[in-house]
Amino acid sequence: MFLIFNTVIIFLISFFALQYRIEKFIYKRIKKIYDDVALLESTSLTSDPITTDMRTLTAEIEKFAQDKKIEIDTLKIREEYRKDFLGNVSHELKTPLFTVQGYLETLLDGAIDDKSIRKKYISRANKAVDRLIYIVKDLDLITKLEVGDLNLEKQDFNVIDLIQSVFDLLEMKAAKKNIILTFDIAYEEPIMVNADMEKIQQVLTNLLVNSIKYGNDNGTTEVSVEDLIKNKVIIRITDNGEGIPKQHIPRLFERFYRVDQSGSRREGGSGLGLAIVKHVIEAHEEKIYVESAPDVGSEFSFTLEKSAKENTTTE
Repeated sequence: MFLIFNTVIIFLISFFALQYRIEKFIYKRIKKIYDDVALLESTSLTSDPITTDMRTLTAEIEKFAQDKKIEIDTLKIREEYRKDFLGNVSHELKTPLFTVQGYLETLLDGAIDDKSIRKKYISRANKAVDRLIYIVKDLDLITKLEVGDLNLEKQDFNVIDLIQSVFDLLEMKAAKKNIILTFDIAYEEPIMVNADMEKIQQVLTNLLVNSIKYGNDNGTTEVSVEDLIKNKVIIRITDNGEGIPKQHIPRLFERFYRVDQSGSRREGGSGLGLAIVKHVIEAHEEKIYVESAPDVGSEFSFTLEKSAKENTTTE
């Protein structure tokens, strides 16, 4: 009997000692896993107590791995965007820079002695410098918009008058392609909105300039202003131009993104117009939309808040 009792005691002591040693062994290795994970700055694992339950640990590690996969995929997308952006910036800047360099080198090689050539080349170099300044100014503006460093000066104004003033500014540009800038109807009464008038003028200008650039000769660009909901209006700019293939629409508002991927820009501009439009509208906490089809035309539309007076009048 005594022998059996001693055997049981020794077995229990050995069992618990062995279990303690095994748990300590497993704990040390699991702790190392947690420590390794901590190097990757994972808060989901390192902030919780360390568990030695294998099912719980497996679930936590799988969740951690899935989160990291999402982060890696996001970083890859951003890296591709960064490469595209740098390539596009390089393309936009090198064209006018090489133009200036070419004209200056020609002048230095002796053409400067010919008065007619000198004047023509200096004039062309000056235009290329103006294009560089235009690009840099737009880059500066879009950077301020992205970091929220551009304060909006909101006021009540008649958006119909603003659209008409942009029509007047672009009249000659549109006339070169025989494009008519028009409203969809005759607006007898003012439509008052509350926004930064200067910035909305830039939005309208950029959208109408694009419409003219990519519009067909003898075409039409039509602007309409409609009630959307009680306190919102939607402004639509519709043309019957060449249109945009469906696959390009999601990327239209990226900086320097070109629908024409050939590497040569048929039309001028900084390549930042639509990106600026998007950021200005979003700074107003409004939405911008685009619908387009090749050989049919495009419609860009955006919302604006009605002024308090306009809301009172329509109630």
